[in-house]
Amino acid sequence: MLRRLKIRTRITVGTVLIALVFTAIAGVVIYDQVQRIVLHGETSVLHAIEAPYVTEIAAEPPVQVDEPGPGQLAAVVDPNGTIVIDSLPPALGVKIDDLIAGGNGLSTVGAGGDDYLLRITPVQGADGIWHVIAARHAATQAAVLDQLAVVLIVSFLLINLGFGAASWAISTVALAPVGRLRRSAAELAARPGDDLLSVGRADDEIAALARELNSLIARLRESLDRERQMVSNASHEIRTPLAILQAQLELAGSGDASRERIEEDLEAARATLARLSALTTALLELSRLDARSEPGTATWAALADELADAVERSRRRFRDTRATIDYELSTTADAERIVQLSASELDRIVENLIANAVVAAGGHDVHVDLAWTQTPTEARLTVRDDAGGMNPAFVPAAFQRFTRGPGAPDGGSGLGLAIVSGIAAVAGGTARLDNEPDVGLTVVVTIPLRPVPAPAA
Repeated sequence: MLRRLKIRTRITVGTVLIALVFTAIAGVVIYDQVQRIVLHGETSVLHAIEAPYVTEIAAEPPVQVDEPGPGQLAAVVDPNGTIVIDSLPPALGVKIDDLIAGGNGLSTVGAGGDDYLLRITPVQGADGIWHVIAARHAATQAAVLDQLAVVLIVSFLLINLGFGAASWAISTVALAPVGRLRRSAAELAARPGDDLLSVGRADDEIAALARELNSLIARLRESLDRERQMVSNASHEIRTPLAILQAQLELAGSGDASRERIEEDLEAARATLARLSALTTALLELSRLDARSEPGTATWAALADELADAVERSRRRFRDTRATIDYELSTTADAERIVQLSASELDRIVENLIANAVVAAGGHDVHVDLAWTQTPTEARLTVRDDAGGMNPAFVPAAFQRFTRGPGAPDGGSGLGLAIVSGIAAVAGGTARLDNEPDVGLTVVVTIPLRPVPAPAA
């Protein structure tokens, strides 16, 4: 039920409940202390009533006791059981023998429908043990305590009501910025734009929440813009080869062309279809990267083996080109260190970078050299080529999706380096370019190593 209440109501209810607990404890303590004080006062009065008799009995004989003062309730019994003085109420006086037999000290006794506070004191006289009984009507003590209880209950109820009202007012003021945030969020949801949530002047938790929400909104907008741009670019990239493929198939099926021309059109259609398939695969890969949050893992040695296999596959793939592909593995690396990268992810990085280098060469001679090395904290893949590098103005945008530099060969989708950068980012690593215009390009991909477990104690 509490979960369905508003925060302000929950704060108020919680404050009042806490105040009730503390005031109840305080009330019990105060009542107990006052009760002790009243009892001590009544005991002092009883002691004052019996004091003259105790003094007289303890003195030298003969014992001469006077009648008690007005309103004083007392009784004196000699060693023979004779009641020398009795100003007790009749209902109490008839119980003197029973009272003495019941024991000495302070007690509360009921008689005639009333309660009395009694103090029975034995006194050693010259002729034996005397008993002095002093009494007080308990109604006085009860009246004081009853009035105190009423005062405490009323006072603490008013205090708790005050706590509740103060808590309601304070929580209303404190939560006012939350209401403004809610209204601002509703306005942002109702209309598009670049506005953000309003941040209050106070540097408090709510302002910090607003700033974090604004940061989240900004990231979501950036992500949405990237998605929209990707969809737009993908649509454009896919539409072009589809149109070409349709035209090529129409020409091949027109029946007016020669057999040689039909074969040429079919070969061109197969090339276009291969480009379309590669583009679709790259888009699917980017989509998977966007959805992932945890990297894969493999040992450095397993990734070294995968690198060798990927290079061998690339050699077969580009055997009809003028490309030379070599690789080098570090001989000083710890082969069992865990790298935050799976074998399939390294394979995609290697194949993309080799393909980029070969395509950039444009049919000319090109040498691609790969190195798989290790530092104390990271694994590093370095891919160098001598394909002439890239336009320096394009380097800052090289890792963006669907970007191709001026003069880039036809057929590329502009997604290769984006995939490499995306895989490295998911693994917690980086990808960077070292560009040498008219010479070549070096791509360095660094991937963190898992920390070495501490030795057991």
